[in-house]
Amino acid sequence: MFDEYGLQRVSELDDASLPRLRHFVYCSRAAEDVDDAEVGRIVESAQRRNRAHGITGVLVFGGGVFFQWIEGPPAQIKNLIASLHNDPRHYDIVSLSQSEEKRERLYPNWEMERVEANDICVVLNDALESVEDESSAAALKRIVMHFSSMPLLPPG
Repeated sequence: MFDEYGLQRVSELDDASLPRLRHFVYCSRAAEDVDDAEVGRIVESAQRRNRAHGITGVLVFGGGVFFQWIEGPPAQIKNLIASLHNDPRHYDIVSLSQSEEKRERLYPNWEMERVEANDICVVLNDALESVEDESSAAALKRIVMHFSSMPLLPPG
């Protein structure tokens, strides 16, 4: 049987062979001077750094908003979360999900991959329905409002 991500359930796998992973999913607003070229540099740097620290994940960028899923060794993910909160290239960071468990990776071969943001509005509205922390909800509402005031992707 498979879980919601299409992976075998942990109870059906040999628990001893699975790594202990932490995941962190968040969205944030890009600083005014962050453009596609800067996002490209962020991804290139993340690929080098993440490879060395056993971190994998995916980054979505569109309309001035980041959405990211990262996974890896718990201590390395905690360090990365701290650095994300201190990075001036984005603000209004909203934690959407995080946990630690023994499981397979969702992105085993992606040190960091950039994915286009065609459906980010749907993802953000779903997150808004489930977020419980008031400050995160307020930040997420600002991000959703940001999208309503401008097109998600530039024309062409």
